[in-house]
Amino acid sequence: MPIIKSAKKRVIQTLKRETRRKPFKSRMLTMVKNVFKLIKGGKVEEAAQSLPDTYTAIDKANKKNIIHKNTAARKKSAVQKAVTAALKESGTTAPAKKAAPKAAAKKAPAKKAAPKSTAK
Repeated sequence: MPIIKSAKKRVIQTLKRETRRKPFKSRMLTMVKNVFKLIKGGKVEEAAQSLPDTYTAIDKANKKNIIHKNTAARKKSAVQKAVTAALKESGTTAPAKKAAPKAAAKKAPAKKAAPKSTAK
């Protein structure tokens, strides 16, 4: 254990940060591992459907500085590459994307107030 006060504080800070970051990294690694397990098990369609959730987990870990942005890009690329190769091998196509809902109509811009007349 550290003896100096600042070193003790650093230990506490490190433990707090570790516990705060652990769920995000764990979820990301689990999602990536599950995609590869599904591909290995021959459930390619399920793997393709779980891609968006996997991407979300990777992006959240990246956003919270748990992994570097290049590491996130590399993981996403590897997962996508594996799913695409498995889809080609099985002869199926990727599941069709759902139609995106239309954006809500924008509100009309607020009217500008009339300029005040100056007294002479």
